[in-house]
This record gives sequence, structure tokens and C-alpha cells, in this order.
Amino acid sequence: MKILIANRGEIARRVIRTAHRLGHQTVAVYGDPDANAPFVTEATTAVALGSASLDESYLSVDRVLAAAQNTAADAVHPGYGFLSENTAFANACIKAGLIWIGPNPQIIAQMGSKIEARSIAEAAGVPTIPGWSDSQDPAELAAAAARIGYPILVKASAGGGGKGIRIARDQAEFAGALSEASAEAERAFGDGSVIVERYIERPRHIEVQIIGDRHGAVIHLGTRECSVQRRYQKLLEEAPAPNLGADTRHGIERSAQLLAESVGYDSAGTVEFIVDDGTDEYFFLEMNTRLQVEHPVTEAITGLDLVELMIEVAAGAALPVDASALGFSGHAIEARILAEDPLADFAPQVGPIHQLHVPDDVRWDAAIEAGSVITPHYDSMIAKLIVHADTRDGAIARLSQALDELRIDGVVTTAQLHRWLVDQPEFRAAGLTTRFLDENAMASRADDLDEVHAAAAAAWVDATTETAATSPWFGSALSLTPHRSKRHIGLEDASGDVVEVVFDPEADGSPLPPRSVDVDGRRVAINLHGATYAFAVPPRSQRWAPSAATRTGSGAAITAPFPALVAEVHVQPGDEVEGDQVIVVIEAMKMLHSLRATGASTIAEVRVAPGDQVATGDVLITFETQTETVQ
Repeated sequence: MKILIANRGEIARRVIRTAHRLGHQTVAVYGDPDANAPFVTEATTAVALGSASLDESYLSVDRVLAAAQNTAADAVHPGYGFLSENTAFANACIKAGLIWIGPNPQIIAQMGSKIEARSIAEAAGVPTIPGWSDSQDPAELAAAAARIGYPILVKASAGGGGKGIRIARDQAEFAGALSEASAEAERAFGDGSVIVERYIERPRHIEVQIIGDRHGAVIHLGTRECSVQRRYQKLLEEAPAPNLGADTRHGIERSAQLLAESVGYDSAGTVEFIVDDGTDEYFFLEMNTRLQVEHPVTEAITGLDLVELMIEVAAGAALPVDASALGFSGHAIEARILAEDPLADFAPQVGPIHQLHVPDDVRWDAAIEAGSVITPHYDSMIAKLIVHADTRDGAIARLSQALDELRIDGVVTTAQLHRWLVDQPEFRAAGLTTRFLDENAMASRADDLDEVHAAAAAAWVDATTETAATSPWFGSALSLTPHRSKRHIGLEDASGDVVEVVFDPEADGSPLPPRSVDVDGRRVAINLHGATYAFAVPPRSQRWAPSAATRTGSGAAITAPFPALVAEVHVQPGDEVEGDQVIVVIEAMKMLHSLRATGASTIAEVRVAPGDQVATGDVLITFETQTETVQ
């Protein structure tokens, strides 16, 4: 069989790995920025789809189907995201004579609408959160919110991934929450319809993996805990879900299976629930009719390969396992490694991966290798680190060690956040809710940022004084040389702030931490206490000069904090703006970011329009008067 993977990055590599093990050929499709990505070279055949625009590449049904036809593919695996839950794409694949490695398109359509999925769950006897979606009229939605009682969650009826979700804590906030959720949903899914429902203050996010075949068999593969989230997107998952009462666990698993059976589910899928941490009540949240990002933790405790099962049942085979024969072994945890800086409000990070070291005895599902370049065009998840042990405590210990050993040099990632997280008492006690990261800011892994700055400055001086080396990349074994004099080093972090560090060789006798230095690119990255910190080292002549990143001419400016696509521009020259007013909305790594003014002023210039691609530091808006602004 020749399988086309209609996806990219780590999930494409994941499907390729299993397909090749089973003796199948594979076809990779890719957008131009992914031309040199590992998944492209690992597939049997690769086909270019088009530009960085998703509509011209990964979301183009016509181009993907043409690639399947031109390579004589027999089947399509959609991965997750992109077209994986697109009913029209699934139907088009089947109409073209391709084997669809996913659930029946009718089920995708039914469960793809949260409104319809909610009705199906209620009919199957599955508990649902009190909510309302009978109309999309704003006045009727507002009246329903008042009946349900605040706080209210406004969420998109289509899609997932945290898009199109807002919280309204009172009636005054409702109109804004509804407008923003609907607009974001329309942009992300082409469907602006929403549901209003009761907002649970202390929720846990628990889900159940299910698998079915086309002969009527459906089984569940246990629970997963997915409560570590930011912006409604998961950061860490574990299986089985810890700290659940027996009745709650059984009820959730049984509800997931009842729902799957009620629609005749015939592939891999996930039923998600919200558990009220205060009462242990559980409620149906949604059903994802695809493979999930976190599927490796289920594979670890069951010994099953879910991609293999998906391929087999799509080809008409019966499930090779049944519920009575299924066993669960140990505990598994997955850390999603994102190219984001958790100490800079999770700002996206782009650029080359200079060096990569992955510890032994872990599962590493990654989109990257040393030399890969992270672009702003796609999702920020670049890898998943998965550990498995006999007990949860053992898995936590292994994850801690693995994060300490992991080195991704060139960009800042969330690995440092995960290392901090596993030390938190709430996590170790399995007492987290989805609010944890909203309520608890991550502290630096170093006791003092001065230690980070000093180590980075020492690494930079060490590399730049060892000029005899043939490469700008230096290992971690070089020692400080006694002939070097005191130097002033400027270190610019991801937010653009510059700190000047005085390096004194006579005062520094400690060994350097693992690090990488790019002399020509003027970048330094160090790994300290399990976290990676990256800095630019601007030349002295530029370090303290007024920067276009903060002001231009005689007025202040709003600039791009990272490479992005301009999604919305809310002002024009001459407009009067007030503090905290949204001026520009930019999109990077599939997330929207609002750039706001922090003082009253008048717009002087608007230098961008929706659809423009901008680089870090590009001036987007200027003001006529001096006023403080944020990026």
C-alpha cells in the first residue's frame, strides 16, 4: 500500500515510521518552507504543494488530491490538524478511490459540530455541561447566558485547539467575549457559530482514547490527564489520569464508549471531558475524530501502535484486541516542546536549531533535527518528549532527568517550563486544574537571572577569544583563558530588552554550562539548571542607540515582537486611541496576538495592511506624540 500523509512535521514522521515498518510506501506533501524538513526526506516520495500560505498548500484539497493521483497513492492518513477533521476532504478522498485512514466522514460531520455532538451525547446518556446553542442571535445568546448564570464560557461550535474561546464573568463582558470568540472561530474554522455554557472554575481536562473497526467493535484504551494548558492548548499529558476516584474513572470510560458506540465509531478517536475538581462531577466536552497529539502516552501503557490500528481497520480488518484482553502497564508522561518563550508571555521563537541532544531511554517524536529552521508559518510544537516507568513517581523522575539532559540550542523552548512544572507540589500531588498556569507564573530555573547573564557572557567571551577554531560552534569543554581582560557584553533577550554584563575573568572561576555560540550570527545559548536561555549580542555601536523597535522619528511606535502575518488593523492615520486599545492583531504559529497602545495618542502612520508579512522589529504603526506603548 502507498500512503499519502496529508500533514507535516512530527506527525508526518510518526505515520511514516509505522507505515515503513509495516512495509508500506509513503508520500509526503509539503509547503515551500518545509522543503528541507526531515519528514520530506524520510518519505518514499515527496510532492511540493505550494507556498507558505496554508490555503495554497496543506489546506488545499485539490492540491493534496492531485498529489495522491500523480503518485498513485492508495490511501490517505490526515494526521491531526489541517484537514484531519474536514468532512469534505474525507469524502473527496473516498470519491477518488482512496482508502481514508480515519473515521466515517458522516461521523466527522456529526462530531465536528459541538452543537450536534452535544445533542448526540445527551441522547446517549452522557452528562453535558449546562449550556445553550439553539440560536446565534446575540440577544438570545445573552439571555441564555443570564439564565445559565455567570461566569459563562463562549466557545466555537466547530474546530478545537483552543481557538474561538472566551470567558465572560458578567453581563458587561458578554458582548465583547461573543464578538471575539465568533470572529476567531470564523477565521480558524470558517464557522463563527458558538455555544454558551456554564464556566467551571476548577476544571480538570480528562480524556479517553477509543478505537473502533468497521465490524461494529469499539473499545476504550483508558484515560489521559491533559490539565496542564495555556491558552486552552495542552502542554503536558499523562496516562492513566491520576487521582481519579474509581467511580469517576469508570463513569468517564463508560460514557466515552457509549458515545462512540452510538455513532458507530470506526477508527481512532478521543472523547474529552471536564471534571469539576471540587465535586468530581464530569461532563462531556467534545469528541476529536482523529489521532491526538498525546496518543504516545496511551501507546506506552497499552503496548499498542495506534497508527497501525488505524491503517488496519481502514483496510477492513477487525480490531486485533478486545477489551477483555487489554492490559495497562505503568505510567507515561508527554511534554510538548514548543518554540515559545514562557518567560516572555509565550512569544513564538523562530530560527535555526544549531545543536540538538536528546537523552537516551525516552521516546522523541520531533519535527526537527540539528540544522532545522523553525519558521513562523506553522504551529509552534516542534517535538514531544515521552517517558514511561512502572509508577507515576518513576515517570516524573525520568522526565525531570530527561529535561535536564535535553539541549535544543538556537531557540528558546518550553522545555524550561516543563522542568519547572514537574517540581511543583501541585503537579506531583496530581492536584492541577486547567487554571494552574494562569494562576502560577513560572520562575526562572536559575535562582537569579544574574547567574544566567553571567554564564551567557562568559560563554560569549570564551568563544570569541578562541579565534583559532575553524568553526564558530564550540563545545562545552573550553575553559576560560587567563589573558582575557574585563569586557562589557550586551545581551538582548526575546522581548528586546538589553542587559549589559561586565565580564571579569579574574572573578569567574566556575566551569561553563553546556552552550552554543554563533559568532557570525551574534547569538549565544546556554543550558543552565535544565533550561535553555538564548540571547542576541548586538554590536557595541548598536547596543544603546535609539532603536526602531521602540520609536521612530519623533513619535513612539508599535512594532512586531516576532515574525508574523498581519491579521487585522484597527486604526488609520488621524485616529485618536486610548490606553489598552487594540491597534493591530498579528498571527504567528497559528495564534492571534493583539498589540495595544498603553496611552492616549493620535495615529501618525499605518505602515501595514492585513495579509502583510512582518519581521521582528518592523514598525507597524507610528504615533504623532510621545507615549508609552507595548509590543
